[in-house]
Amino acid sequence: MRKIIINGGKPLTGEVAVSGAKNSVVALIPAIILADDIVTLDGVPAISDVDSLIEMMREMGASVERNGETLTIDPRDVKDKPMPYGKINSLRASYYFYGSLLGRFGQATVGLPGGCDLGPRPIDLHLKAFEAMGATVAYEGESMRIATNGGQPIHGAHIFFDTVTVGATINTMLAAAKAKGRTVIENAAREPEIIDVATLLNNMGAHIRGAGTDIITIEGVDYLHGTRHQVIPDRIEAGTYIALAAAVGSGIKISNVLYEHLESFISKLEEMGVRMTVEEDSIFVEKQEKLQAVTIKTSPYPGFATDLQQPLTPLLLKTDGQGTIIDTIYQKRVNHVPELARMGADISILGGQIKFKGVNSLVGAPVKASDLRAGAALVIAGLMAEGRTEISNIEFILRGYSNIVEKLTAIGADITIVEE
Repeated sequence: MRKIIINGGKPLTGEVAVSGAKNSVVALIPAIILADDIVTLDGVPAISDVDSLIEMMREMGASVERNGETLTIDPRDVKDKPMPYGKINSLRASYYFYGSLLGRFGQATVGLPGGCDLGPRPIDLHLKAFEAMGATVAYEGESMRIATNGGQPIHGAHIFFDTVTVGATINTMLAAAKAKGRTVIENAAREPEIIDVATLLNNMGAHIRGAGTDIITIEGVDYLHGTRHQVIPDRIEAGTYIALAAAVGSGIKISNVLYEHLESFISKLEEMGVRMTVEEDSIFVEKQEKLQAVTIKTSPYPGFATDLQQPLTPLLLKTDGQGTIIDTIYQKRVNHVPELARMGADISILGGQIKFKGVNSLVGAPVKASDLRAGAALVIAGLMAEGRTEISNIEFILRGYSNIVEKLTAIGADITIVEE
């Protein structure tokens, strides 16, 4: 078992560079299956989800070369090979192979997706879209087979999503890129990661319009050529380090940031009284004095991101007053609460909402990461706390934060990974 050990209570200063977006790259890599030539991605984060996707691509026959943050993939020899449950049960984004394999081969057999346990995250809207495009769905043990009749190409369709969904929006774009005819997605999600995937596909020769709006139109093409693509900065990692800087920093610069991806988050920090300077591609967070408690309510982009409510929670514990966190996306995104309480936080769950009251200090304790963003919250809390914090289940954290120990050590944190 590996643990993160933090000796907290130390002021941090310096610069943290944000890596490429996890939520983009986990879709960009499967998207490359659709290409008819070599594709290179720059700015690929060093996270375990990327390691898993590379292994899966190689398993299907792709040639993959990795050099630092550059990933080069030749998908021409990819075969429509069933991907068993055991290979992907820890990776939620495995479902993007549905759309890319369906778009290329007219069929896909992939194990059911895993990932963090955040409550119900059904893929029924993905399947609704695939069925509208001519595919049928069948369950085979712990895998799902999605195929057209005889593996024929899927066709375009007009699809309206009942709820806004990032995963289904991207999956439908992947499947539609090589479909016969036009596909229209209404009530599409608008996240920057969707624009990033559409940009890659368009650079490969796809015809996608409207990404970033609630109506996306895709004209299917027969051929997608190779290209080179820069992954956008990770807005969730950026928000995490901004919250960390406000909580324990004595002046920290967060670089490789796109402010326009974080407007609702920055607005909430300003409401709290966080002092910072926004530059073209960076944000400098000053040492903070008095902060005010606020209420957080998550909503689809461009609202406050559900992925940022947990990393922000430790900072909220430093505020004067009391407040509420309401997650309208994932109701089970509360598992960090008892762990923070273990460290002395005045925080509880009431009626599915998180209630908190500012405290003077946290105390180090043994805690357990229940999911990726809860793990990030515990890292920040450990840096804030007096004494030693031991975080177990750190595999969740390493799924989404590239070189987190090295980045924090560079700004003065006493943080290590130990084997037990």
